Amino acid sequence: MKSLSSHLEVETLSVLVRGKVQGVGFRAATVRQAHLLRLGGWVRNLDDGRVEALLQGEHDALDRMLSWLLQGPPMARVDEVTHEDVRTQRHYDRFEQI
Repeated sequence: MKSLSSHLEVETLSVLVRGKVQGVGFRAATVRQAHLLRLGGWVRNLDDGRVEALLQGEHDALDRMLSWLLQGPPMARVDEVTHEDVRTQRHYDRFEQI
């Protein structure tokens, strides 16, 4: 774990996605999209059927990722995406499925 450098414009978001988002390749597609956008963090399934993600990166990349999450992969049906800013000293070097 690294501390965030003060000169980096890095934001961290906690995201919840509701809909038909489990069993449709949502997490794997999220990992691929996050890698394309050079985001750090993670994505996981929740027991209640939602998907949770922690996204870390530059503001524009986070905006693009949130837009993508509203659609998701072809087999998914996204009903709602909620997010909130998170304050953290942790820096994620990569994005992974947990």
